[in-house]
Amino acid sequence: MPSAQQTATAISQADVDAFIGRWQNTGGKERANYQLFLTELCQLLDLPGPEPATENDTDDAYVFERRVDIRHPDGTESRGYIDLYKRGHFVLEAKRVSEHHASSRWDKAMLRAAAQADTYIRALPASEGRPPFLLTCDVGKTIEVYAEFTRSGATYVPFPDPRSHRIHLEDLRDPAIQQRLKGIWTNPDQLDPSKYAARVTRELSKTLADLARALEKDGYEVERVAHFIKRCLFTMFAEDVDLLPRGQFTELLVKLKATPEHFPDAIRSLWETMNTGGYSGALNSQILRFNGNLFQNINPIPLKPDQIQLLIDAARHDWSQVEPAIFGTLLERALDPSERHKLGAHYTPRAYVERLVMPTVIDPLRDEWKTVQAAAAALEAQGKPDKALEEVSQFHRKLCEIRILDPACGSANFLYVTLEHMKRLEGEVLNTLTDLGAGQNLLEMQGNTIDPHQFLGIEIN
Repeated sequence: MPSAQQTATAISQADVDAFIGRWQNTGGKERANYQLFLTELCQLLDLPGPEPATENDTDDAYVFERRVDIRHPDGTESRGYIDLYKRGHFVLEAKRVSEHHASSRWDKAMLRAAAQADTYIRALPASEGRPPFLLTCDVGKTIEVYAEFTRSGATYVPFPDPRSHRIHLEDLRDPAIQQRLKGIWTNPDQLDPSKYAARVTRELSKTLADLARALEKDGYEVERVAHFIKRCLFTMFAEDVDLLPRGQFTELLVKLKATPEHFPDAIRSLWETMNTGGYSGALNSQILRFNGNLFQNINPIPLKPDQIQLLIDAARHDWSQVEPAIFGTLLERALDPSERHKLGAHYTPRAYVERLVMPTVIDPLRDEWKTVQAAAAALEAQGKPDKALEEVSQFHRKLCEIRILDPACGSANFLYVTLEHMKRLEGEVLNTLTDLGAGQNLLEMQGNTIDPHQFLGIEIN
């Protein structure tokens, strides 16, 4: 089967350049251009274009100007039109923003477009369900991507993350971006990270369980095996998210398989350097310091070649795509003989975790954040930037003081997912502070941030 990269090369670079050249300097109103822009984008990516609208909304599964009836809290109704709708895939709201991309005015205009799209999504008939993607489009310039794969009414968040959810016109030259857009149009669930995590979890669980079983058979105590596998697991993850030089830990394991007698010394050297930071002879690289005491009191277990191969098999997975929320589950089930029959079959998927976390913790905070944003915008419009800044700063302080307790935390999946979503929200708050000219205040706030100390768990084992 061809890779995504190979498939994407079918799109002619000349065609991409022509499309970019055609649209990069266009002006005009949103209504004059957005349908043509999106139609030509579909043609460029070899995607089916929107269909003619009908008199019956239920038949309009992929159309421009899809009609929705919006119910307001006071009991009144109004009519809205979704700029581009594809049932089960996305709602797209188009704008033609005259402000410069780097300006706070542009950001605010795009956030208003996202809020409008969210209103349309909530107005869709329940029988149609919520689409996994929300798109905003500054016509001829940028597409912003938000996702909510649970389709349960939770908040749409930047996809794949807040640093790369904006697709600018020039980004269309990137085959990976082309494939992302194709996935949104044709198979959105394939882009759900939890689907990959579920498959990899099954494979990794079996590999780690085989290693744990082999080490216990060799007479090593469960606690020592636990610490060893935990450190291996984290090192694999660090390698794939560029906290360690990419690929070098896997290469080290391959070399050590040929000389297993050097395995304990080489791994001890690496982990001791990870504990302090500095030059690692094992990787022949300068590496960061990893705090948290994970790499203190190192006592690596000597491994046989076949056992090192199990580590190599695990390391060759893309750990950057594995949910850190399930790391505890991986370790727990690899080590507990009574749990091994469940490997890969019964762990709490992220979607289930979010069905509890979102409505109880995150959605109320995001609702409050919307209120804060509106208040700050009003204050700024009144010429009171200092008060606007204080409004947002006060909300940030609140985020940093919240405490979350899970009284039966298990391997802390729920706490991790809550932490991740709160950090995403904090990122948006800090971006707003920057837009408001926080400057020096942001430097002073560096020591005041959401961190793991706010997330508490109780577990009997």
